Amino acid sequence: MTDKEALVIGIGNPWRGDDGIGHAVVDALADTPGLATAKSHGEPAELMELWQGHDPVVLVDAIVTGATPGTLHRLDAREPLPRGARYSSHGIGLAEAVELARSLDELPDTLIVHGIELARLEDGAGLSPEIRDSLARVVSRITGDLAEAVSGSRGTP
Repeated sequence: MTDKEALVIGIGNPWRGDDGIGHAVVDALADTPGLATAKSHGEPAELMELWQGHDPVVLVDAIVTGATPGTLHRLDAREPLPRGARYSSHGIGLAEAVELARSLDELPDTLIVHGIELARLEDGAGLSPEIRDSLARVVSRITGDLAEAVSGSRGTP
């Protein structure tokens, strides 16, 4: 049996304020042994190509639900993602991209979405203080999810 490598994909645009949080998370995790990382603008075909051959996969993106900026959201994409909230600040939403992959039978076995409630989208701006403050929390949650997914996939003796 060949173990698949875990992957974290940061979605967003670092030149649009808090939309850069996905890329910032990937930068923070880039040197983690045994973990692949990638950056994406969220286009569905690109995401499906990036996660091919990887499991578990974690997607990280700025989202808009109306919650307090910096609020962390975690969704298991084995279930359909809610469509009421904008789980992306891009043209096609993250929920739509995941559902397209599901309909094409292209979802990894484990696909977790971590969304960080954004405070601002401004061209040329960096991350807001609220989002910068959430960076360590989301990295910790992702590493916990990955450890749980990897230990669960290998079973217990």
